[in-house]
Amino acid sequence: MEVKIGVQHSPRELVIDSPKTPDEIAADVAAAMSGATKDGLLSLVDERGRRVVVPVDRIAYVEIAPADKPRVGFISGSAG
Repeated sequence: MEVKIGVQHSPRELVIDSPKTPDEIAADVAAAMSGATKDGLLSLVDERGRRVVVPVDRIAYVEIAPADKPRVGFISGSAG
């Protein structure tokens, strides 16, 4: 799953490819935003094992979507 996190006062969003399901990611975000994590941080791990940590008070939005698959295209036309 692709997770995009908008951070306040930052022109770019964080993009993470996560092996978790959308429901698991949403639960992690909800737990962090509700204060259940005690440290005020949202911590997600990507498919390569890298950890991204964001202070919850700086999160503007979280978007969860299927990861874009590489596209292979062919152009058909007449040669000649």
